[in-house]
Amino acid sequence: MSGYNGWIGQEPAVCRILDANLDRAREGLRIIEEWCRFGLNSVQMASECKQMRQELARWHSRDIRAERDTPGDLGTALSHPQEEQRANIQQVLQANLCRVQEALRVLEEYGKLYSPSMGAACKQMRYRVYTLESQLLIYHRYQLLKRSQLYLVTSPSDQLFPTVEAALQGGLTLVQYREKGAEDLVRLAQAQKLSQMCHHYGALFIMNDRVDLALAIDADGVHLGQQDMPIAVARKLLGPHRIIGRSTTNSDEMQRAITEGADYIGVGPVYETPTKVGKAAAGLDYVQYAAQKASVPWFAIGGIDPNNIHEVLGAGAKRVAIVRAIMQAEQPTLVTQYFLSQLTKEQNLRRIEASTPQSHVQQ
Repeated sequence: MSGYNGWIGQEPAVCRILDANLDRAREGLRIIEEWCRFGLNSVQMASECKQMRQELARWHSRDIRAERDTPGDLGTALSHPQEEQRANIQQVLQANLCRVQEALRVLEEYGKLYSPSMGAACKQMRYRVYTLESQLLIYHRYQLLKRSQLYLVTSPSDQLFPTVEAALQGGLTLVQYREKGAEDLVRLAQAQKLSQMCHHYGALFIMNDRVDLALAIDADGVHLGQQDMPIAVARKLLGPHRIIGRSTTNSDEMQRAITEGADYIGVGPVYETPTKVGKAAAGLDYVQYAAQKASVPWFAIGGIDPNNIHEVLGAGAKRVAIVRAIMQAEQPTLVTQYFLSQLTKEQNLRRIEASTPQSHVQQ
């Protein structure tokens, strides 16, 4: 970049702007890269971050660095309360994605004064960061779905918000808002508040039935019953970034839902439940079938409570969805923690059994 030496001497402020934003973009990318590498184990996304950092480093010339004036930079004393804390990994990633995107936009505009090639390169890189953001969002949602063992499906309640928050405080990571009887304005307001609450705690928020409301509040996905719209139509409306679940009551419905592209399925009702009036229980046999045949995450659902959870786990369930046992609990946090402890205990037992040599078991 030595051809720009004369210009640099005349425009030191522009060089300081370029220097600050090159630093900002590279630092933000490094923070994202570390999570892609160590948190997500994604070679592809980590490599993309590294490649962009290296490209920016080539533009960060000695001439630009020479104009740096950290003691005289008034911006070093500026801060905002939101910068002082992060509630979860998602907030860390979102803050740094925004940081990188804003820095690249500044580099694109001021870089045109330094070199037309720099402006064009930063413009293209900004689009690459938008793509990376979409990939991270998809990856985060699906990884959290796979890790979630307990799924709370809400029912109408005067204590809706405190109950859900208490469950989230107990470690819940997946919530579905189910409200069949309320007006749309009520549903919209409740869903919006629940979505914000879930995201504050780092949990996924799923909207029951209503694709339009899921889009309106930027939910993580939607859950569809057998009588709701086809999964392909929902996917077209929602795009590739959101989760789609489907209720199933038998093997045919399960296989069809998986073939049509459901990201997860509900398996049940395991026991008769007032939530599904008039619907016969699918029973533990269907749970056993799902344990053997399901190729996507699945949640046993329907009448499951602390008294029968071990029967469901014994039939092969690794994940369960709960309605009344949490929504009507006097202490939702403790009940949530109990379910999670039993699910984790069962999972650990299965790991021990799987790692134990068969000859040792026979002895």
